[in-house]
Amino acid sequence: MENFSLILAIVVVTALAFDFTNGFHDTANAMATTISTGALKPKVAVGMSAVLNLAGAFLSVEVANTISKGLVDETGIRPEVIFAALVGAILWNLLTWLVGLPSSSSHALMGGLIGATIASAGTGAVHGDVLVTKVLLPALAAPLVAGIAAMVATRLSYTVGGTADGKAAKKGYRAGQIASAGLVSLAHGTNDAQKTMGIITLALVTGGALAPGSNPPTWVILSAGTAIALGTYIGGWRIIRTMGTGLTDLQPQQGFAAQTSAATAILASSHLGFSLSTTHVVSGSVMGAGLGRKGGVVRWSTATQMMIAWMLTLPAAAVVGAGAESVMDLGDWGTAVVAVFLIAAAVTIYRVSRRQVIDHTNVTDHGQDPAEVLTPTAPTASTPQITPVTPAVAPVVVAPVAPVTPVPPVMVPEDLTATIPAPAPAVLPTVAPAPAADQAVPPAAAV
Repeated sequence: MENFSLILAIVVVTALAFDFTNGFHDTANAMATTISTGALKPKVAVGMSAVLNLAGAFLSVEVANTISKGLVDETGIRPEVIFAALVGAILWNLLTWLVGLPSSSSHALMGGLIGATIASAGTGAVHGDVLVTKVLLPALAAPLVAGIAAMVATRLSYTVGGTADGKAAKKGYRAGQIASAGLVSLAHGTNDAQKTMGIITLALVTGGALAPGSNPPTWVILSAGTAIALGTYIGGWRIIRTMGTGLTDLQPQQGFAAQTSAATAILASSHLGFSLSTTHVVSGSVMGAGLGRKGGVVRWSTATQMMIAWMLTLPAAAVVGAGAESVMDLGDWGTAVVAVFLIAAAVTIYRVSRRQVIDHTNVTDHGQDPAEVLTPTAPTASTPQITPVTPAVAPVVVAPVAPVTPVPPVMVPEDLTATIPAPAPAVLPTVAPAPAADQAVPPAAAV
């Protein structure tokens, strides 16, 4: 019983750790556009988002029930399986955070759970119909629906607000953007916080602490909401940079349209119990808003990287979860090995991230970095080559030309030729009376 209680406690703590990573991994979903357009300061934005995430955790338990009751067979798994699933989800979250890619924490968790469950109890323990209808289909449809809605809303915003006063309209859109960002944060709490509630509830059921089919206890709701709120406040600045300025450049009208569309889609899915990826929804709405503005662009290279990460999330987390479960099947020492591996990997990823620190002071610099590095470098390299050369050549070439001008040298010889003939006649008369050379007086008189 003591061993069981210990593993259950480890699972609960690990689930809350995952919830914490989910918070800072998905902060960008609510606040990236608000920060990138300058509607809110970065620290104010993440603080507001954290509070609303906590509040949203208490609004519904439909998604939690999808995780705890519908996705896998509760009777066919053990707490160790859930721990293995969390290992896969946490490692995927940390890796994608390190490279700044907004992948789905929800799909990472479900992928880890599916992989670990199959490794432990076989494919029969996974409910394929629930996986398709409440996970896979919403994953495909939600970004498209949110993107189209955001594109239409953006065009309407520019059309309706085209005749409005520029400053007043800008202030209005920023106020609307702050309100819609708060709505996204609230919706995020109703969807993503519940996934951790569901995984903890599932662990309690498999461990015998709760009856099968039970709803999440109040302490589970509170702890999950608090963990995701703390993670949100830490701020996933790397992903905020990618979502806010790396995918497209947003104006306040676009930010308002994107967040309103995303919040509507997330709240609707939470009400229906769909375990939706808020990352997919917000990313789709941001791209739609980028295409909705005339002259707006979407950086498709970044969008392609994100989509590749989306496709890899479920299988990658499933493989890690299955591998962790296989090691844990070897006994208590296998569980210890997996736990040590998780901690060591997390510490290593954190240390690597410190090589290039991204925080609230430089989160909006993405897209300007290359210009700040390359543009000044080219003039700096060329300026020393051109500026010194021009003054150096000018004195050397122009100054010698003036003294070498042929006019002064030609005039000087002409003067000398005019003076030479003058003494010539004076010398000839002196030489002519040579016969009177005995007398010294004439020469003296001549002198």
